[in-house]
Amino acid sequence: MPRNRDIQIRDPFVLPVASTRSYCLFGTTDPDCWKGPGTGFDVYTGSDLEHWEGPLPTFRPEAGFWGTTNFWAPEAHVYRGRHYLFASFKADGACRGTQVLAAEKATGPYRVHSPEPLTPRDWGCLDGTLHVDRDGIPWLVFCHEWVQVHDGEICAVRLSEDLTRPVDEPRLLFRGSEAPWTRPIARKGRAIDPVDRVTDGPFLHRTADGTLLMLWSSFSDTGYAMGIARSVSGNVEGPWRQSERPLVEKDAGHGMVFRAFDGRLMITVHTPNRTPDERPVFFEVLERGGTLTLAGG
Repeated sequence: MPRNRDIQIRDPFVLPVASTRSYCLFGTTDPDCWKGPGTGFDVYTGSDLEHWEGPLPTFRPEAGFWGTTNFWAPEAHVYRGRHYLFASFKADGACRGTQVLAAEKATGPYRVHSPEPLTPRDWGCLDGTLHVDRDGIPWLVFCHEWVQVHDGEICAVRLSEDLTRPVDEPRLLFRGSEAPWTRPIARKGRAIDPVDRVTDGPFLHRTADGTLLMLWSSFSDTGYAMGIARSVSGNVEGPWRQSERPLVEKDAGHGMVFRAFDGRLMITVHTPNRTPDERPVFFEVLERGGTLTLAGG
């Protein structure tokens, strides 16, 4: 039975399954997700966030699927009684984009649900997450990649009720440089451009007092890190106010929040941020003063 230290995974995402009091651990699971053909996604199941059964294949592309590489960051959401994976794919000659997969049960198998990516086909996009607002309207929140726009963006687009298509144009929520803790990084083979800022892994969480927060990742003085933004309006459209410092730093990020069965509020991130050494780690967090803090911190 593998433990966290044994599992190579990026972008970990945990779905608690109340009926079995177990957790499903999803993530980027190809051994080298940066190049070569994409295999698919695997899932692990367990009850204590340390010991897991698996991996089990949860998505394998059918013949003719457009994505061929960079199978990244699957997020498992339950929406109107059905299970969905929001995941990013790429192919030669096609921009990276987020598409929706669906299944009848948490562990899958997941099959293509949206006919095509929900992100604009001429944009390089990744890390789409589902947010359902207070009126029950579904939104896709995603990253417009820094490699295309330099100062990476986080955007949102309203979705159809069946999650098969966007129903309006994407809206810019904020840029990576708006957070005081972010730092530019160099493109391969080039000098650092001070405009270049990464935006990765948005995930939205509404606190008990109604505050809408977004976890998202970039690079700081200490390497890969995850900070928090707060919606001033309480709605996905913002405006968004950035934390002064990251919540998690020192080469860790792309996380999400979930409620464990013992009542603790938890986050999971991957660390370190290098292949093939990525592992899932878990921290308890507390809701304090309209934000999240690490327990014991």
